[in-house]
Amino acid sequence: MTLARDLPMAMILVLALATHVQGAPGSRLWATGGVTTIEGTAGGGLVPWALLSGYASDEEWGGTLALSRAEVDDFTLGFAGVTVNWRNRLELSAGRQTLDLGTLGATLGQDELAQDIFGAKARLAGDVLYGTYGQWSLGLQHKRNRHFTVPSAVGARDESGTDIYLSGSKLFFAALASRNLLVNLTARGTRANQGGLLGFGGDRSRAHELMLEASVALFMNRHWLAGVEYRQKPDNLSFAEEDDWHDLFVAWVPDRRLAVTAAFVDLGGIAGLPDQRGVYLSLQGSF
Repeated sequence: MTLARDLPMAMILVLALATHVQGAPGSRLWATGGVTTIEGTAGGGLVPWALLSGYASDEEWGGTLALSRAEVDDFTLGFAGVTVNWRNRLELSAGRQTLDLGTLGATLGQDELAQDIFGAKARLAGDVLYGTYGQWSLGLQHKRNRHFTVPSAVGARDESGTDIYLSGSKLFFAALASRNLLVNLTARGTRANQGGLLGFGGDRSRAHELMLEASVALFMNRHWLAGVEYRQKPDNLSFAEEDDWHDLFVAWVPDRRLAVTAAFVDLGGIAGLPDQRGVYLSLQGSF
């Protein structure tokens, strides 16, 4: 069975694990680890934030387990991953991303695309809560295709690649209707096609390009936050135009050990199929 098909049962297992872990997962303030992106690092759903995963403080270690699933018009995207946070200074992550090709799979002769993603993020300076200029982190994501036949056929140059990004996050207290507001900006150097699922580089360009990403999240109260995200994408393959990604999300943090995120996502065109819009669900357990 594919990861995408296994996700509903796996999500139940993560939920059960998170609710039965004894003790607090760390001493940082509520929700200051964000949630988990579809590539495995701490952030929103689509965009990495400068925050590091979990709740580990400067003298602790911790991490997260996360499972995500996005259902759009013609595809199903699944992710499963784990992070470790060492002393709120270094985050390491590993995960697998799978795109179920649906009806397109019969045409291509392949049911899915998949890649492994290994990440590292280091907190460079500042503090998201009290720093004048927020918190700044530098990260990288090394991605490797597990199946390169389809990416190669559509013009991808390489089966692996590494994204490098710089993120800055700042929480503004009582910024909007007496609610706290988180603002994040990320600059990413990448040559990944559809996040890497269609390989790296192409007939239009094989070099890294600078892409901008942004998130804004409003804390309604201690347990609920809502926000929007935008992620700019490169356009390396001439066979199909690649669109930027957007989402509108709501996250529920009922406990320091658990976070649930739901979103409406707009991924634009994928592999020549336009208007890939749908819903996204992610579960995160912290330890």
